[in-house]
Amino acid sequence: MIGATKRWFRRNRKGLAIGAGVVGVGYLAGQYVLSKISEARERMSSDRIAKENLRRRFEQNQADCTFTVLALLPTATENIIEALPVEDLTKELQKKRAERLARLSGSEAPASEPSSTAPSVTDEDGRSLSSFQADSYIHASQLTSDSGRPARSKTELWNEVKISSITRSFVLIYTLSLLTLLTRIQLNLLGRRNYLSSVVSLASPSNDASTIRLEDHDDEFSQAFGNDFETNRRYLTYSWWLLHRGWKDLTAKVRSTVEEVFGSLNPREDITLTKLSELVLEVRKHVEGATEEDRRAANWLQYLLPSKEDEDIVLQESGVLNPESPSSPQTAANLRQLLDETSDLIESPSFSRILTALNNEGFATLIEDKCAKIVFKSGPTSEPATAAALSSAATIVPPPSPPKAKLATILALITREAHVIGHGTSSPNEYLSVMEQNVRDLEAFAAVVYSSNFQLELLHSGDASPPSGQQPSMAKSSTALQSTLETISPEVALGSQPTGEDSAFEKVWGKAVENSESTT
Repeated sequence: MIGATKRWFRRNRKGLAIGAGVVGVGYLAGQYVLSKISEARERMSSDRIAKENLRRRFEQNQADCTFTVLALLPTATENIIEALPVEDLTKELQKKRAERLARLSGSEAPASEPSSTAPSVTDEDGRSLSSFQADSYIHASQLTSDSGRPARSKTELWNEVKISSITRSFVLIYTLSLLTLLTRIQLNLLGRRNYLSSVVSLASPSNDASTIRLEDHDDEFSQAFGNDFETNRRYLTYSWWLLHRGWKDLTAKVRSTVEEVFGSLNPREDITLTKLSELVLEVRKHVEGATEEDRRAANWLQYLLPSKEDEDIVLQESGVLNPESPSSPQTAANLRQLLDETSDLIESPSFSRILTALNNEGFATLIEDKCAKIVFKSGPTSEPATAAALSSAATIVPPPSPPKAKLATILALITREAHVIGHGTSSPNEYLSVMEQNVRDLEAFAAVVYSSNFQLELLHSGDASPPSGQQPSMAKSSTALQSTLETISPEVALGSQPTGEDSAFEKVWGKAVENSESTT
């Protein structure tokens, strides 16, 4: 039996060897395929988790931008309202009206004289001033009157009310738009650098967990990407310039334009909504630019960031710069890089485009929404034509003239809306909500800022390059992040690095604009 078995194996050993080889190769091939499938599943799972993590980070970053704007806006509002005290002027006009009424009631003039002057002067002024009193707020800094100010005539006071009320509402709209964009740039730049810092730290694990490392390379990576507290604190402090200095230059420019456009109008004059819109558009053309080229050439950087000579002044005035503890060279280099990139973004054509869109929404809310509905009562108010009116014997009735309103009534509403525009965090800001909801390119712009210059951040991160053994892991994380950044916004995909005169930012923004326009 045993001998027969041995002879059978000897006769069939070649076939058995071939069969064993086929089975072994099949087993190895199956194990290889299963390992590749497992790796693909793990890679897809890790990519999905990374995309969700990045999307969650980005969305949270945009929510932080909104809260930051609402927290900073009251500071600028307080400064602007204090510089343009419309309520004080209104109180002075009310005082003059009360004195005039007292003189008229105590005079011994004939009965015909007050009947010819009082209705035209006191009644119109009374209605205009009552609208100011009902629709306006009194700022805390305006409760005390300035006794040293020389007395002004009623005409001068009304002209100052007209110019100041229009100027401060327009300046607040511009300030809200500029602060929104500046905050988006700042927080998204820091959000990008913080995310890259986390990627670097995760891609640089310790080779031996049981070995005690005397050097802390994680701090070097964090500081190289600007993810240190001192750099972030100093960088965010530069919003102080717009809140305390930039608005002054902006107010001077807007005020001179308002005086030129609205200076000839009498507060008692009746104007239509179309005329008001044309006047507002004329002001915007002078401030922002009449053409696309003029708007791109507008210098908004002077209102948002100080010059290099005044950068230390901002840190000193805000209490951030401490002469006793100077900043490290790495912090200074990181801060310089952030400020330079911020300046480049502000001076880019994309910034001008988004700023114009934000201003459009702000002025449309003020003029075409609030003024049209509250002051002009615009809407379908006419009754449908009857059968008799359409008969052959009926006369042709001309179309009704557009509704008109006194400029003083419009000024009262604009004065009240200034406090609504500059409203802070106690309740939702209507103007900011409209800007963020209707300007879809704002999120695309933030996504471009968040994802731009990613490769340059990794290549030019200073001396904090990872050890040679960890570079493949860094390259793998870099590739994964590049594919993940495309999911931040549906309109955004990463572009190449700068070549020639075109920057990666403008290339990416061009893709975002094309996709956004095709979907609208």
